[in-house]
Amino acid sequence: MRSSLYLTLLLTKDYCTISKAMKHSIIFIITVLFFTQVEAQETGRLSGGFQARANVFLRDSLIGADEIPQYDNEFVGAEAWLDLAYSFKGFTAGVRFDLFNNSNLLNPNISYTAQGLGRYYISKDIGKLNLTAGHIYDQIGSGIIYRAYEARPQLIDNALLGVRGIYKISDDWSLKAFTGRQKILFDTYTPTIKGVSLEGFLQLGAEDQLSLAPGFGFVNRTLSDEVVDKIVGILKGYQDVDRFDLAYNTYSASFYNTLNVGPIVWYTEAAYKTPDVYFDAFAIRTDLAGTSLGKYVRESGTVFYNSLSYAGNGLGITLEGKRTERFNFRIDPTLVTNLGLVNFIPPMNRENTYRLTTRYQPATQDIEELAFQADLKYRVKKNLTLGVNMSNITDFDYNLLYRELYTEVVYKYKRKWQMTTGVQVQRYNQEIYEAKSEVPIVETLVPYLDFLYKVDRKKSIRTELQYMFTGDKDGVKHDFGDWLFAQVELTLAPHWSIVLSDMYNTDPGKESPTDSNGDKLSLHYPRFDVYYVNNSNRYSLSYIKQVEGVVCTGGICRLEPAFSGVRFEVSSVF
Repeated sequence: MRSSLYLTLLLTKDYCTISKAMKHSIIFIITVLFFTQVEAQETGRLSGGFQARANVFLRDSLIGADEIPQYDNEFVGAEAWLDLAYSFKGFTAGVRFDLFNNSNLLNPNISYTAQGLGRYYISKDIGKLNLTAGHIYDQIGSGIIYRAYEARPQLIDNALLGVRGIYKISDDWSLKAFTGRQKILFDTYTPTIKGVSLEGFLQLGAEDQLSLAPGFGFVNRTLSDEVVDKIVGILKGYQDVDRFDLAYNTYSASFYNTLNVGPIVWYTEAAYKTPDVYFDAFAIRTDLAGTSLGKYVRESGTVFYNSLSYAGNGLGITLEGKRTERFNFRIDPTLVTNLGLVNFIPPMNRENTYRLTTRYQPATQDIEELAFQADLKYRVKKNLTLGVNMSNITDFDYNLLYRELYTEVVYKYKRKWQMTTGVQVQRYNQEIYEAKSEVPIVETLVPYLDFLYKVDRKKSIRTELQYMFTGDKDGVKHDFGDWLFAQVELTLAPHWSIVLSDMYNTDPGKESPTDSNGDKLSLHYPRFDVYYVNNSNRYSLSYIKQVEGVVCTGGICRLEPAFSGVRFEVSSVF
């Protein structure tokens, strides 16, 4: 977790300051947009979107929603994004305004306030060549060696501020090259990134019978003097046995291919990274007083990923396997948590949707992970579908990190009602994923039921029921213990939805809150939501009490504290 370093980096003034060069770029982009609009009012196209969220923080020390600035003295926080894009005669230009006021989105334990242009770019098609300058989102292959993307639930926005060219060699082949620096809030990190990829398509048999889509990617990250000096300073505190030579450049490469043979699709990717610096929380460091866990090391890394799927005759099967070894790839090796990620390693577990089935989710392990997943769906008949998903994640010594068995039965009765039911069984290594010491592997069993009843064409009622049974150690339930979750949703199409739910800690566990006598408390965590949709605008107002838990976005996870308060959200596209 290394929270002290994390907070120091987040609160550095440079992260929140717009440089002169960036201000000049902003003026340039706005000028381009203005004159293009004036010249082409009849033929240009303006599009965009708006998203905003406001939280009213209501202190509740009983559930742990306290002792952060928002609960203690600020009480209201907000985030907002406004995107604008304009296209005309092969030109596309866009800007995005970001605002954060007393926000807990960057880090749930601190307050963050800043505003400015979070993105600007301009792109032009010139024959077979496309050129883009500004903030760029992109990836190579599945993202294992490079992915620049945005994930707002965790305020991940690692766009590349630079230039990119894509040349269309033929209808089936293209060459891409890019260079720049990675974005951090309203500034950039000092190291640089360069990359190139070649992708194509080969039709080897009759149409839709046999084809290949090969690709090759290469990425180079060059450390700045500032970062190198920082790492050298850290190594000075190490004993000789733990020191290593440092290089400015790290290179990574990957080969990937999609093979289609009729109903079978096989995707494979292999990646290699030259020796690079990263922090290994479980490496043994030699100190004058003895040994301790955690140190920086410099080693090469590999990832091997395969996905094989079949779909036909009512049957769908997907098999996935992944082996990850020392592939922590960051723009600055001293960064922690979700900061400075150059790449994205695909997660290897089911993306669940129900409240209790999503309570324990495994974060992708970039140092050491062996992961397998199998997903099967079979349509028995038109109104009955069966599904089974199984995932297993271990380290190289086969110590269990995560295991899940998920079953699902979906039955539809005409157009009147639909029932979804099943059971989930999990094993979750809380010591690894949440850095909690001396805790057992959390064992859960979650039966669930989802029943949708259509009153008429515009009105429906949906009910969810879930129960989580957890294991125990020495008579004490794992983590927070057993849970009951119930939800009722009323939909009045096309505008309104009303949702009422409650999550109740029926049999408290080791981490559950206690009263003044030290007795475990069985607490309710209610939630009430009202949604209104009008054309392309969506509004929601919610009252929320939420237990501490892990929030994940595509295998990138963080532990968030409990929340208590009122939330208003609005989104619009145009």
